[in-house]
Amino acid sequence: MNTETKKPLPETRSAYKAFRTITTRWMDNDVYGHVNNVVYYSWFDTAVNAWLIERGVLDIHGGDTIGLVIETQCNYFASLSFPQTIEAGIRVARLGKSSVRYEVGLYAQGEELAAAQGHFVHVYVDRQTRRPVALPDPLRAVLETLT
Repeated sequence: MNTETKKPLPETRSAYKAFRTITTRWMDNDVYGHVNNVVYYSWFDTAVNAWLIERGVLDIHGGDTIGLVIETQCNYFASLSFPQTIEAGIRVARLGKSSVRYEVGLYAQGEELAAAQGHFVHVYVDRQTRRPVALPDPLRAVLETLT
C-alpha cells in the first residue's frame, strides 16, 4: 500500500501462497467489453472454496461446519476480459478462533502484477444452528499453510 495516498498498489505473485486457474466465460464480459466487477467476487469464492474442497477440509453438502461471508472488498488495477485465463493467488491474512480473512490476487495468465486484489472474511458456523464454532483442526492445519 502506498502510505502517502493510502491507495492500494497491485502486488506481485510472490505475495500469495497458492494459485488456482480460472477460465473466463463469454457471459463474464459486460457491455464495456471487460469482466464485470461482480464476477471478481465469484472468482474469490471459487478459488478459495475449490482449494479447500480439493484438500478435503470443506464438504459443502454434508459438512457440519460451513463458512459464511461477513465482509468482502476488492481493488481493481487492470481490466480482464473473455477470452482470458485468470490465475487466482490465495493467502490467509488472519486466522482467528472461528474466522478467516482470505486475500486473493487475480492475475491475467503470465502477468506478474495483480489485475485485482481483495479479501473476504468467513466466519465458520455450525450448519444447523448457524452459530460460530471453532475451526475444525483439519481445516486449521490446511489454512496455516496459506499464512
